[in-house]
Amino acid sequence: MDLDVFVTAHRAEWDRLDTLLRHRRKLSGAEVDELVALYQRTATHLSLIQSTAPDPQLTGRLTNLVARARSAVTGTRRASWRDVTHFLTRGFPAAVYRARHWWVPTALLSTVLAAVIGWWIGTHPEVQSSIAAPDELREMTRPGGEYETYYSSHPAASFAAQVWTNNAQAAAMCLVLGAFLCFPVLWILFQNMLNLGVGAGLMSSAGRLNTFLGLVLPHGLLELTAVFVAAGTGLRLGWTLIDPGTRSRRIALAEEGRAALGMAIGLALVLFVSGAIEGFVTPSGLPTWARITIGIAAELAFLAYVYVLGGRATRTGETGDLDRTDRSASAPSAA
Repeated sequence: MDLDVFVTAHRAEWDRLDTLLRHRRKLSGAEVDELVALYQRTATHLSLIQSTAPDPQLTGRLTNLVARARSAVTGTRRASWRDVTHFLTRGFPAAVYRARHWWVPTALLSTVLAAVIGWWIGTHPEVQSSIAAPDELREMTRPGGEYETYYSSHPAASFAAQVWTNNAQAAAMCLVLGAFLCFPVLWILFQNMLNLGVGAGLMSSAGRLNTFLGLVLPHGLLELTAVFVAAGTGLRLGWTLIDPGTRSRRIALAEEGRAALGMAIGLALVLFVSGAIEGFVTPSGLPTWARITIGIAAELAFLAYVYVLGGRATRTGETGDLDRTDRSASAPSAA
């Protein structure tokens, strides 16, 4: 191919495309059609030049031109505050509401498991002795011991940030690892309930269960609910691989995975609130009843948020997935 002849023959088209792109916000319908046609032809020209007579300068110019034209033709969508508002008032609460048949049973069974572990440890001295030496146990459970000073061991702001980071990572792992047939999620959940049960059992054996609950409940109600939501969603994601229903396994996993990704962002915000409570309220000088009341109020607010806003959004067709216009096109599948 004679490159000079080729450039002479098509330069006017490239210049015209460049002009249309620079004025694309004011184009008429006919000019938009012209832009699309020129974009397709220029993309073909670029392919021909790259394969037969590569010229760095010309290739660079046409690559830039084709990229700009592709952006203009296909459109680029930017996130806006409207998207944030939609996510917080409809998408996230709807996704949590839709997953309630998974995370509510998960919460109930996990709480029972933690209670059983706590009872077993609290009523069996031989189990306690296998955890730590008697002197170490007394140091942990005594007034002003490790269980109490843990919440005031660091400045409130840095402690809240550390707690939020750790809990957000645990929730994200539950959501992501759910795709591995549920088993990693069950293990993470068991570790959390084991830690809770051990603490309750040891403090109960020292006659200080009320103190333990007064320290855990203010932040623990909301924190554990977020973990249960993440675990239940992860389990549902894993079950989607086993039973995708009428959808293909690929489509089902993509839809549920996108909703789970959005939930990871939403739960990070929920855990930020619980982390702030744990950092500033739990170790504060407020009376126990006031600290627990704050924890209960935060928990009830979250449940109302999910069941009122989420339920309403779900009934109007919201699923927590991306809007249809933002999803990749997919071929229909037979039921």
